Amino acid sequence: MANPYVFIVGCPRSGTTLFRHIVDAHPRITITPEAHWIPRFFEERRGLTPEGMVTADLFHQLLENPKFGHFRISREELLTLMPNGQPMSYASFVSGVFDQYGKAQGKALVGNKTPDSARKIRTLHTLWPEARFVHMIRDGRDVALSFMNWSRVLQKKPGNFPTWKEDPVSTAALWWELNVRCGRKASEWLEPKLYYEIRYESLIANPAAECAALCDFLGLPYDDNMLRFYEGRNGSTPNKTADPAWRPITAGLRDWRTQMPPADVERFEAVVGGLLDELGYPCVVPRPGSESLEGASRIRNLLAQKLHRLALPKRPIQAAQ
Repeated sequence: MANPYVFIVGCPRSGTTLFRHIVDAHPRITITPEAHWIPRFFEERRGLTPEGMVTADLFHQLLENPKFGHFRISREELLTLMPNGQPMSYASFVSGVFDQYGKAQGKALVGNKTPDSARKIRTLHTLWPEARFVHMIRDGRDVALSFMNWSRVLQKKPGNFPTWKEDPVSTAALWWELNVRCGRKASEWLEPKLYYEIRYESLIANPAAECAALCDFLGLPYDDNMLRFYEGRNGSTPNKTADPAWRPITAGLRDWRTQMPPADVERFEAVVGGLLDELGYPCVVPRPGSESLEGASRIRNLLAQKLHRLALPKRPIQAAQ
């Protein structure tokens, strides 16, 4: 049972933060903060030799990385991972980081939730061949609605794409499609015991059943603490700040059927109607108009090269042993 034990992935704004809280409430497993640096440092060989072995510069790069700061691991604790400066592979080093995080949380099993890692599954699998992947999928129209109401979207993808200002709906649709297809592609080459899909809608509608099924995939006993993840965190306790991320599982927080303008629904379905149908999310516009179809084609062509680059590793991904 080596760490990282599981990676939770999915298109951003698909409910992965809620899912992280639920899994982290299990008494035997904890989930680290988001860590885009894990695959990025390896692919770009930051602080590593060309073969993927750790160098002293990695410590500096990690300690300067704001996301790593959320792990609350000190420089001294990092140094203990390389006693006597012995050579160490990146995979072994990061496993040690996860072990330290788990120890601080009092749990042996440690996973990670980073939505964008849906596009990095092959890199992560190369590093940790036994790690499991849980892919959260949500109706893309609700994901797009969430993007368009997100105050930070202009600093994040897809809000910083050049097409966002002109057509945020189509841009969000393509971003959702890229992440979902990258995640699902992994199911074609990962063993079934390593890949699991869960639908946000099913989790909200049947939380106990979905959590029990997830525990079965993870090889863990079901624990109903998972459904009470919010207790003591929702602002009802003195000196606690209410945080929407810690509210109980709640249906209807986002509903494209009532909150998304019909023209936006048509535009979204014109772009990715095929994937909606493939996933079992029925389209409500059987034949989008020619203007919507032409707009969808134009936005897709404008973003094609950028999205293609984002779906590929930056360099060959052979891990050092």
